[in-house]
Amino acid sequence: MPTLPIEPLLPDLVKTLSSAGRAVLVAPPGAGKTTLAPLALLDAPWLAGKRIIVLEPRRLAARAAASRMAGLLGEKTGQTVGYRIRLDTQVSQQTRIEVVTEGVLIRLLQDDPELTGIGLIIFDEFHERSLQCDLGLALALEARAALRPDLGLLVMSATIAAEPVAALLDNAPILTGTGFSHPVITHYLPPAANRSVLDTVASIVIQALAEEPGSILVFLPGTGEISRVAARLAEMALPENVLLVPLFGNLSQQEQDLAISPCAPGLRKIVLATSIAETSLTIEGIRVVIDCGLMRTPRFDPTSGMTRLETIPVSRASADQRRGRAGRTEPGACYRLWSRGQHAHLKGENTPEIMAADLASLALELALWGVTDPDELIWLDPPPPGHYRQAQELLRQLEALDKNGKITSHGRRMALLAMHPRLAHMTLKAATINLGPLACDLAALLGERDLLCTPDDPDIRTRLEILGEKNHPAPHYSGVKKRIQSLAATFRRSLNVSSTRPDPDQAGLLLSFAYPDRIAQKRPGQGKNYLLANGRGAFLAADSFLDGDFLVAAALDGRSRQAKIFLAAPVSLDELKGYWGGVMTHGKEIFWDSRSKAVLAKECARLGALVIEEKNMPLTGDPRTVTALISGIRELGISILPWTRELRTWQARVLFLASLFPEEKWPDPGDAALAENLEEWLAPFLAGLSRAEHLAKIDLGAALTTLISWQQQKKLENLAPTHITVPSGSRIRLDYHEDGTVVLPVKIQEIFGLTETPAIAGGRARVLLHLLSPARRPVQVTQDLHNFWKNGYPEVRKELRARYARHEWPEDPLAARPTARAKRKK
Repeated sequence: MPTLPIEPLLPDLVKTLSSAGRAVLVAPPGAGKTTLAPLALLDAPWLAGKRIIVLEPRRLAARAAASRMAGLLGEKTGQTVGYRIRLDTQVSQQTRIEVVTEGVLIRLLQDDPELTGIGLIIFDEFHERSLQCDLGLALALEARAALRPDLGLLVMSATIAAEPVAALLDNAPILTGTGFSHPVITHYLPPAANRSVLDTVASIVIQALAEEPGSILVFLPGTGEISRVAARLAEMALPENVLLVPLFGNLSQQEQDLAISPCAPGLRKIVLATSIAETSLTIEGIRVVIDCGLMRTPRFDPTSGMTRLETIPVSRASADQRRGRAGRTEPGACYRLWSRGQHAHLKGENTPEIMAADLASLALELALWGVTDPDELIWLDPPPPGHYRQAQELLRQLEALDKNGKITSHGRRMALLAMHPRLAHMTLKAATINLGPLACDLAALLGERDLLCTPDDPDIRTRLEILGEKNHPAPHYSGVKKRIQSLAATFRRSLNVSSTRPDPDQAGLLLSFAYPDRIAQKRPGQGKNYLLANGRGAFLAADSFLDGDFLVAAALDGRSRQAKIFLAAPVSLDELKGYWGGVMTHGKEIFWDSRSKAVLAKECARLGALVIEEKNMPLTGDPRTVTALISGIRELGISILPWTRELRTWQARVLFLASLFPEEKWPDPGDAALAENLEEWLAPFLAGLSRAEHLAKIDLGAALTTLISWQQQKKLENLAPTHITVPSGSRIRLDYHEDGTVVLPVKIQEIFGLTETPAIAGGRARVLLHLLSPARRPVQVTQDLHNFWKNGYPEVRKELRARYARHEWPEDPLAARPTARAKRKK
């Protein structure tokens, strides 16, 4: 075995597990945890004749770890050391160490909770905190407590906080190792403000080729970014001795092996990778890392039942893992596309997947385990209650759980299939109507990444055609088609269905079994906008060839209000009525129709939020008509009611008194409050009305008067009068304004002799006088009439005498006789 930093710690690890049966091992990237720890435990007496299960978060890492350990023993994979991953198994009777992916561990536990023949489970790279890893540890802890107290548990990581994990494992001992001493120089190079991240990545690759020897590992968030950076580098004419290779989960095994294997002498390699290369993997020859600082992660929205992919900054733990790839065998360099200041503000660790993922699979596994409440198990982070309730509700809809949350026989069959519960339900239901082969192909397609390199075509039938033809011209990821075909064949064997080529045109019906909440109906007159059965909106790209009155959306971008449809298939009205008729709701619906501006009644058959069929019905005095009409009034606005000047004045007068006398609890008759409370004051006056034009018949004055008591009506007349009688004998209307001012527009000649400004509201408020000329043009605005006569009137008199010479303009207005006449008597 090679000398690795973890070696001095291995005797303590063997001793600790022999005595305590559990431990947490923390050591830096490249210390040798993954390969040397399992091998060191092979000969432990307490593990004699028992297998060691090593859990890895990714298929590529599992195969690489098994191959590395087998090589250290001088054996082939499948002898002492083997692996089991999806669609690929290399184990034998002599295998003692099995490297498995997380789904395999869950199946081992579910099939045999005692884990017969297994002595130790190693949870490697635990800091990644995948959903299946957290579930596997929770089930293993319960199995150890209830059935297998001798079962060993070892949690390993480079960056996780060890204390909480140790506490979870009943205060397990913590062992801390050291890493390589090879230094890694870190450069912080944030992109210029006017330059994209991908352009910066490409230029730094060229810079690193010139500054540093060895191969380069570039971290990018996804396959799209890998393709774009590869295209930019191809335009830059890389040196002939430089190989450009991608590394991501959709590649074939051969392509992945090419990325991680050493270069031939004289060659250098640029590996463009997703976070698949972050942990548990040594890529030979890498001594330079370029980190764009971004990662792609799923985020589940329980309100919409949809998951969207978000591109977010990496955590400091992920950044350290990535940097550690550069110093595994010799001194290296790391180029980070962010500043030191930004690094200090990165999250410490990644958000555990259990906190942000679709929990349907987890809820089904727990139900199969016999758990209805996740709090019955021990978790590092328990599943969020809202997410878990949504998952249980989906499983009830898929017939996997009964009303008490216990698993049904159908749910047990679903759990045995290695696929999401939605797809498991679809395949089982399809098998009963002779559509099993098509369901297996669909499940395989949806269980892997998209088959098309440029998924501009959202029609899933295109993928089914590519899958069924040997030499289809459409582009697809190398290796993906074979993996999907192999997976589909595995599903067909599990369901014991034929291998006949299915008809893609029935894909929409089968997708409706998997995604009943995403059956979509085109909105009339709105192009390619759809309403989903769950009440959310969705749309197809305007240039999409896919169309239809009804679709089933299998993949959306996760936006809750108006989601873009990435993958779907049409479904016919006859199919929906034939297979979903039993769950449709039927009844008379009364609603406000915006187009006709009237209340309508229809007999409707609904599937969720979708109206599958409808026919017109008479209203026949249904009391729901009033409720529907009120919603129409709210839509049209309160101004649609038959307001008059007098009623608007009444509204303003009540508002005026409400502001002056808050202790008397006057109602709020403002438009917003009236619209909010229509049911309380207007509903009794809507009987027999059903259309917008009928609203003119409402006795709005009588309706508004019901808002105030008889006593308040009396106070309204006394304290907020509609008119004031001025000295000339004229009765003049008061104007009540929204800001609380009350205006009295009056000719100056009509208030000769009046010494003080009139007041209302029991003297609490003076009116605002708009003093008018004989032509009724304002010449002065005041609330202080006494001061006006003394200081303002002399100047106003001069102007008015010149303009209105035939009128009386006395020097002493307080002694003059007020008059409403326009001219002197002849």
